[in-house]
Amino acid sequence: MIQEKYEQWLNHPAMDADLKEELANMTPEQKHDAFYTDAEFGTAGMRGLLGAGTNRLNVYTIRKATTGFAKYLNKIAEHPTVAISYDNRFKSTDFSVESAKVLAAYGIESYVFESLRSTPELSYAVRYLNCTGGIMVTASHNPKEYNGYKVYDSTGCQMIPEMVQGVIDEIKALGDELIDSPVLTKEQEALIHRIGADVDEPYIREVMGIALNPDLDKRDFKVVYTPQHGTSIMSLRPLFERMGYDVTYVEEQCTFDPAFGATKIPNPEDPRAYELAIEYGEKVGADIAISTDPDGDRLGVVVNQNGKWILMTGNQTGAVLLEYVYSQMKEKGLMPAHPVMFNTVVTSDLGEAVARNYGVETEKTLTGFKYIGSKIHRYEQTGEKDFVFGYEESYGYLVKPFVRDKDANQSTVLICEAANFYKKQGKTLVDVLDELYDKYGTYDESQQSISLPGEEGKLKIQAMLKNLRENVPADVAGCKVVRWEDFKTAKRYENGKEEDIVGFDRSDVLKYFLADGSWIAVRPSGTEPKCKIYYCIKGANKADVAEKRKNYYAAMAELTK
Repeated sequence: MIQEKYEQWLNHPAMDADLKEELANMTPEQKHDAFYTDAEFGTAGMRGLLGAGTNRLNVYTIRKATTGFAKYLNKIAEHPTVAISYDNRFKSTDFSVESAKVLAAYGIESYVFESLRSTPELSYAVRYLNCTGGIMVTASHNPKEYNGYKVYDSTGCQMIPEMVQGVIDEIKALGDELIDSPVLTKEQEALIHRIGADVDEPYIREVMGIALNPDLDKRDFKVVYTPQHGTSIMSLRPLFERMGYDVTYVEEQCTFDPAFGATKIPNPEDPRAYELAIEYGEKVGADIAISTDPDGDRLGVVVNQNGKWILMTGNQTGAVLLEYVYSQMKEKGLMPAHPVMFNTVVTSDLGEAVARNYGVETEKTLTGFKYIGSKIHRYEQTGEKDFVFGYEESYGYLVKPFVRDKDANQSTVLICEAANFYKKQGKTLVDVLDELYDKYGTYDESQQSISLPGEEGKLKIQAMLKNLRENVPADVAGCKVVRWEDFKTAKRYENGKEEDIVGFDRSDVLKYFLADGSWIAVRPSGTEPKCKIYYCIKGANKADVAEKRKNYYAAMAELTK
């Protein structure tokens, strides 16, 4: 089967020259990895290595995915329309153009940004233009060798699994067909529209409107910012200027370089992403340095803590933002009647403790912001609850729901305001975090990734999860497992009793709750060849959680061999 697919691609008469050359030079191992499976939709859309083959991202897999999407949209809407955006990666422009052409061939109008724009602005554009769906071409924070493709529904939310399944069914019905670039009639070409400032301006105004203290004096507060060669510079430069912030840009990383030449890694979770920003920060005496990822949906912040630069985790930043937002909403009488905050089953418990203190309910979802966006829409329809924040541990936050995905542009405006607000009280964001620890207990949140690429790695990850399911540990490093949850079977086990977990889609996630108030979760990545282990460790102080972390890491290393 692999050889047949390979030869079909190699001998295809219209095969792109660069892909044909790659195919001709493939080793047997490369051929196997490129064709043993098809690129699939995961927690954040379809993401993979660029290159030739069914298990790669290229014009053929993009056209096939868009054909499936077009057929699906034509089934659910009479005159569907689609907004399309893309980031700075290799082939992103080509993939967006090909997507628009395929849609036009199926009679579907598209609104394509004239140049790269962020994921949250794409989500906004879907809503603002009343589109039936959206396409975002991006691989987020992955290395330069990757690209990806995300699909959105009419609410501006990434499609949830039951909707994506409709697209997948259409894709599967196409079989092994290789789809060439369609030749459009003039009428079809007229279905492709270019957008830019007409959407930028209302989006920027909405982002400015999230400020809780817009008139706060911004003198003596300095920010360093890097977009990691990506999209958020398009929105944040005008936002910073209009809101009056003193910002120093890491200009080397403000170019739209698909090779990410001026950064060690474009991932805000990684300390290496901030090395150049910290150099700038030390030169100008900045209070904080902010990094957004290439598609502009995630944000990270390093804080100048008495001359030492401290990277806050996504969980820590989320907890501090909740404290700021809820304290200000309460003080200004802005808290709604039935407030609810959303985060995920692998997000720290600290944010929930903060929310509870302000009378805000917490609802958890599976990993993937589409689940948060879906809940926002549901409660908007029913009026039962009022959304007042959503976030994931992976550095993604949403303040206001005019966007239905993570929004680093909103997050940046809010984190700057919070840092400035607390500076006027003689505190940094790290000081605020320490105050939360004093009040709610000390938390240490971290993540381990076990990288296992290729088909063999995929099988190893499956075997690892199977073993953990069938051989549930009685304890982890001597601390008793008092409860465990399996989101694949939707079952919870405690004190010898089994009960159903309701309100969640099925997902290959295991979560162990320990007697000391800590928990550990294990899940395969939905976008990379990795198995991730999440830790939320609770203790008496920082020394206590650091010791527990060392012991739990060692224990989990044994359990996941």
